Amino acid sequence: MVPCQDTPSLKISYSASIKVPEQLTALMSALSTGSEKSGDKTTFKFEQKNAIPSYLIALAVGYLASKAISDRIAVWCEPEMLEAAAYEFSDAEQFMKIAEELTCPYEWGRYDLLILPPSFPYGGMENPCISFITPTLLAGDKSAVDVIAHELSHSWTGNLVTNSNWENFWLNEGWTKFLERKIMGRMHGEATRQFSSIIGWKALKESVELFGADSPLTALCPKLENVNPDDAFSSIPYEKGYNFLYYLEQLLGGPEIFEPYMKAHIIHFAHQSITTDQWKEFLYSYMEKNHGQSKVELLNKVDWNTWLYAPGMPPVECNFDDSLSKACNQLAKKWLDSKDLSDFSSFDPAEFETLSTNQRVVFLDRLTDHPAFPIKAVQGMAGRYSVSTSNNCEIKLRWQLFCLKAGYEAIYPAVVDFVKSQGRMKYVRPLYRSLSQAPNGNELAKSTFLENKAFYHPIAAKLIEKDLFGKNVAY
Repeated sequence: MVPCQDTPSLKISYSASIKVPEQLTALMSALSTGSEKSGDKTTFKFEQKNAIPSYLIALAVGYLASKAISDRIAVWCEPEMLEAAAYEFSDAEQFMKIAEELTCPYEWGRYDLLILPPSFPYGGMENPCISFITPTLLAGDKSAVDVIAHELSHSWTGNLVTNSNWENFWLNEGWTKFLERKIMGRMHGEATRQFSSIIGWKALKESVELFGADSPLTALCPKLENVNPDDAFSSIPYEKGYNFLYYLEQLLGGPEIFEPYMKAHIIHFAHQSITTDQWKEFLYSYMEKNHGQSKVELLNKVDWNTWLYAPGMPPVECNFDDSLSKACNQLAKKWLDSKDLSDFSSFDPAEFETLSTNQRVVFLDRLTDHPAFPIKAVQGMAGRYSVSTSNNCEIKLRWQLFCLKAGYEAIYPAVVDFVKSQGRMKYVRPLYRSLSQAPNGNELAKSTFLENKAFYHPIAAKLIEKDLFGKNVAY
């Protein structure tokens, strides 16, 4: 359909004409140049003047409606969910303005959001001009919109400045996670960025544990010869990359030093595909030119080889502000200290209800860091808190993992419903793994997957299959 080299090291511009039945709409990772109707067909025309790598050429066709959020941002989705999506993502223009302040003017003309079917395997895909978004973000309270800040950030870090190959994927995702958290920090205060960083550190630890601390795929720049990059996909390039940039920011003097460098990095490498060596070389030259030899001496103290090429956790653990963690940590400790009780009526539901969504996530994360709770305690928590009825998928994921670890079989139908209703890999892969390891859960996990395999995106299906059946699948 699109004969071209499949590598991010080369970039191309493109135009297209897409003919579809008249009741449908075509959208692409390009600007619309108009449409023409002929009989029962409509031809939509597009042009992308900025050169992009082939993985950013995107096409979607469906029965779609749109609603403007600002002069340059609109949301697209099936008509039935339009108002809910427009409300959920109404802060996108504010995200855009903050990102432009931190980087440089937005170059892509429009930034639209397309809500994809629930089988979409990722939180979002940063196609130029129109990000593809999972419907799992529609929580009804804007509690999951950091994903929009992330996909928007890719307009600079990934789409404008691109990794040259997938061994340098962190240059896309680590930088994007860094810019995303900068945006959220500007929106909601620095403590929010710090708190998100703590959540990210937990995700990084889980990914390293899943692969194994000695696995070469846990390196920031993994060797991918004879390795499918999809098999290496995890939170590692996102969170290990973020922690590396955060460490450098603190080492070099804080945001007042690092944010101007970030802007210079994007402007210097705009429209290019780069390697980690090129990134490092410019970092050195920028710091020497703008801040003198003292910054170069600080950079010389960095353990570059371990940060970039060694497997496992980073060589330095960053110190994040835990002020927003205290309430959830205290509540988690209260439950840990009381989990063997037979009566939990003394727990005040308000203690949980006053926590923010991310604080509830961390509360549940803290509990799953410890040995499994007794069933009685799980039932007590479900009775006291609204955790089991949350519409936020991050909370739903943590609650179900917590229950599965405890062997709470009453949660199994809800887990099956969740993995059947959406195909986002962040949720379905850990839930399938946990269900398969839970009492009487292995056959349920495998049969549920086999019955719904055709629903999942091929990448998700392949990885879930490997999780459940191993590398050599025969059935």
